[in-house]
Amino acid sequence: MVIVAVDVGGTFTDFVTLSDDGSIESFKVLSTPRNPEAAVLGGLRRINARIDEVLHATTIGTNALLGQVGLELPKVALFTTKGFRDVIEIGRQNRPRLYDLFFEKPKPLVPRELRFEIEERTLANGEVVKEVNPREVEEYAVKAKSLGVNSVAVSYLHSYINPRNEEITGSVLGRYFNYVALSSKIAPEPREYERTSTAVVNAALMPIVSQYINEFSKGLRELGIDKFFIMSSSGGLVDSDEATQRPVQLIESGPAAGAVAAAEFSRIISVRNVIGFDMGGTTAKASSIVNHEPEVTTEYEVGGEVHHGRLVKGSGYPVRFPFIDLAEVSSGGGTIIWRDEAGALRVGPLSAGADPGPICYDKGGVEPTLTDANLALGRIGDYLLGGEMKLNKEGAIKGLRRLGDPIDVALNAIKLANIEMARAVRLVTVERGLNPGDFALMAFGGAGPQHSAEIAEELGVSTIIVPPEPGAFSALGLLMADEKFEVRMSYPRDLEEGFMKLEDELSQRLGKVSYFLRYADVRYRGQGWELTIPVNRPARIEDVERTFNDKHQATYGFRLSKPIEVVTIRVFAVVTRLKPRFKVKNLGGEAKPRGFRRVFFNEWVEAPVYWRGDIPMGQVIEGPAVIEEYGSTIVVPPRWRAEVGGNAEVIMRR
Repeated sequence: MVIVAVDVGGTFTDFVTLSDDGSIESFKVLSTPRNPEAAVLGGLRRINARIDEVLHATTIGTNALLGQVGLELPKVALFTTKGFRDVIEIGRQNRPRLYDLFFEKPKPLVPRELRFEIEERTLANGEVVKEVNPREVEEYAVKAKSLGVNSVAVSYLHSYINPRNEEITGSVLGRYFNYVALSSKIAPEPREYERTSTAVVNAALMPIVSQYINEFSKGLRELGIDKFFIMSSSGGLVDSDEATQRPVQLIESGPAAGAVAAAEFSRIISVRNVIGFDMGGTTAKASSIVNHEPEVTTEYEVGGEVHHGRLVKGSGYPVRFPFIDLAEVSSGGGTIIWRDEAGALRVGPLSAGADPGPICYDKGGVEPTLTDANLALGRIGDYLLGGEMKLNKEGAIKGLRRLGDPIDVALNAIKLANIEMARAVRLVTVERGLNPGDFALMAFGGAGPQHSAEIAEELGVSTIIVPPEPGAFSALGLLMADEKFEVRMSYPRDLEEGFMKLEDELSQRLGKVSYFLRYADVRYRGQGWELTIPVNRPARIEDVERTFNDKHQATYGFRLSKPIEVVTIRVFAVVTRLKPRFKVKNLGGEAKPRGFRRVFFNEWVEAPVYWRGDIPMGQVIEGPAVIEEYGSTIVVPPRWRAEVGGNAEVIMRR
């Protein structure tokens, strides 16, 4: 049996194969941004083995909401309680830029003429005081159909307590539309705006994701592959049915895979707290892993603005769904270096991507990038991908020279990028009440290990872990993930009884479940927002209160002597899967450098260049040095040393 994991990035599409014995192999192909499945299917054809299963991370949800050409959003209608048609437009009255008089709110995904008010009402205690009239729903359904609508969201007041009216409406709409999203099934939680927004985003993505999955499945069937799973934003694999019904959970599919890989590998090497640092060709992402678990948030904004890795509240569309807590900045290998009108050196946010790519790729790129800067400084060699891809160093230096002295430009651009990436790490540590110095930095992605030491110094981190296959580590994360399905309930009358009911629902749906994870959204009574905490078995309110108080103290620096309130409980059903095994070959002896290269740190030094596969466990390599491998390059600066650990990881210490 061979399982293939595929991670589609902005520059490269990564493939990792897992065999029955737990062994892995990886390779990369250049991405095809205008037709991403072309690179995926082309890469699968290169594998000379019978493929039983494909695991996939996709950015189609994000791309559609950001307005990528060829992924136009469909016409969506909203059916809502009478008097609440403008909830998605009124929103929370957040102003992303407080002093910007010309700021425009994000355009509603449903125009006003496609929002239909239904005479129905459910009270906050779940009592239905006005049952929905199917004839009224049918009348509006016919009108919506005539206006070209092909996907519908339904969000009624208090449907998270009693979904009866939504279910009646859904059964009527199902006769007219292929895609119907009920808020009580997508996000059964209080807050009309966020719940309605989630249902609308889900409805907008259903046709796009459904078509993508159908086309992808068709391509796989032509290759004789019947099964595939997709990574969800919460860090678990879901099947195609779940992805089609609730595509809102795929929005951060790609970045989640890297965080899962960091969490699972931290468990393998018994390092409890790590910072996942993933620097690829287009962006850099940071995540915090505490006690081998990635931090999870339950609210996110999609299609909005990002300021130095921080989501700008009020600039996008809120989604209430579990997401791995990530900070993302535009600092990847392909990020463009430029000067502004005042002559100041700038890095990003634009990226050269895969097409045309950095100047050194020799594919028509004319703007210098961070990859060009690393090449000019000798931190990467003249070849990538184990010699498959020759780089044009002269072209890179020539491009940098247009901005000034090429070495100064390259060095300062890398420093600027490192500061920006360190800022992203602080967002998921310092701003969450965590000290980066208490963590090890796990660096991966094609460019991550090149920059990791300087970022660690900026953050006060003393240990860096470069895992096996760092260049394809997010794809490897797909193989390290388990299947994970989520359900939730708001305002349970009895905590343990509520969790048991959710677990029974998942057991009946999935059959075999390996184990369950329990979480609760908790707040002090009278507070406006909640914190999500893990819940033990059996669920006791006193245990929940103690855990919540501790997290509130760590997050905000204080706790209150007030009673708590459990707003929403959620359960993940986990189905475990075959995992890769990491072993170091017993090479014996000591690896010798395969060559030497001039590398610029604070000055030019003649640094030894090692091949990672040559280095036996326990050998210590003193910096300055460079360690190359197929998918990445590890830069070991002066005053740092590197050593291979027992699970094929490279450990760098100051």
